[in-house]
This record gives sequence, C-alpha cells and structure tokens, in this order.
Amino acid sequence: MVTELINANPIIYEKKERRAPSAPSAPHDEDIKDPEHPYSLEELKVITEEAVEVDDQRNYVRVTFTPTVEHCSMATVIGLCLRVKLMRSLPSRYKVDIRVAPGSHATEAAVNKQLNDKERVAAALENPNLLNMVDDCLAPSYD
Repeated sequence: MVTELINANPIIYEKKERRAPSAPSAPHDEDIKDPEHPYSLEELKVITEEAVEVDDQRNYVRVTFTPTVEHCSMATVIGLCLRVKLMRSLPSRYKVDIRVAPGSHATEAAVNKQLNDKERVAAALENPNLLNMVDDCLAPSYD
C-alpha cells in the first residue's frame, strides 16, 4: 500500500452480483484490490463489467479502466494488475489490450503506450517491488 494517498476519499460503490463462470476453471469472485485503498477496483468503479470486451472468434480482450482521479499516479500499476490477471487467467492465444478510458487521465496516451508495450510490461514485471505490489493487488481477500 502507498503511504500518501492521491485520492484520500474515493467514492465507494456496491459490487454487482456476478454470473456463474461458464467454465469450471474460470476465475470467479476474485477481485483486484486497489493499490492505494482497501477496496476492490470494482467497488471504486475503476473497472466495470461493461468495460470488458471479449471477442472469442478473434482471440481478443480489451479492458478499459477509469482511474478515480485524472492525475492518478497508480494508473500504470492498476493497468499492470489487470494485464497480469488476464495473463494468468486466459489461454495464451488471446491478445489483451488494456486502456485508460478516454479523457479520464492526464497522461492517457503515455499510460496506454506503457501498458500495451510487451517489453515495458516484461521489464516492469522483473522489478521485485512492482511485482510484489501487483501480487498484493491480485491476492484473494477473505472478507
């Protein structure tokens, strides 16, 4: 967790009721925690079900997320968490595109470029501190 909060008072939303997974091995009810707050990305409306596009025919997944504030310093970490979650959950044939919602972040183009560059993602995941932060966000919560 980060010691100095960028958004000290985020709006908290209720979680949606989830459908049962279609495949027995599909991940279910596994929230991604926010790196700054003790809430899930869903509770902060950083990610919504409507923001996830899956095209099985083209083996393509696009996730568009909305940071809680436009100057969020954790946007790349959140995007990296989403990418790692999908890398660990989906078959390798899928191309994953992670994007910041248009107009929702001050450095949107730079964040999008960083999150979709394979070499930058690989380099970020070689950083033990960053990888620990991602793993913490992806760890199951038992509440």
